[in-house]
Amino acid sequence: VQLQASGGGLVQAGGSLRLSCATSGRRFSSYVMGWFRQAPGKDRELIATISGNGGSTYYASSVKGRFTIYRDNAKNTVDLQMNSLKPEDTALYYCAAQASEYFTGRWFNYDYLGQGTQVTVSS
Repeated sequence: VQLQASGGGLVQAGGSLRLSCATSGRRFSSYVMGWFRQAPGKDRELIATISGNGGSTYYASSVKGRFTIYRDNAKNTVDLQMNSLKPEDTALYYCAAQASEYFTGRWFNYDYLGQGTQVTVSS
């Protein structure tokens, strides 16, 4: 499975961005998908995951209520809508895939990790 994230950029605080992750491979719906981010000097942080059928989601407390994860199994994509962005959301954002039919929320151990897309939020 190959993952390619896009949609990052520079935005002012309070603004919005939508990240998208395109995937290759078959049986996309059999993968739990997630988004991570990593800011300079900080550990990688899991921020959102979504089950194979899109019916269950998990959000880190740092983004809950501001970010929404979506998936389109017909297009093999997973998106992250980010609203009310803050300077502390500045980071490199990665999408990831876990080959599992079981959704475990924040207990997400990815099998595949894509290249990141940079999000910079100015104050």
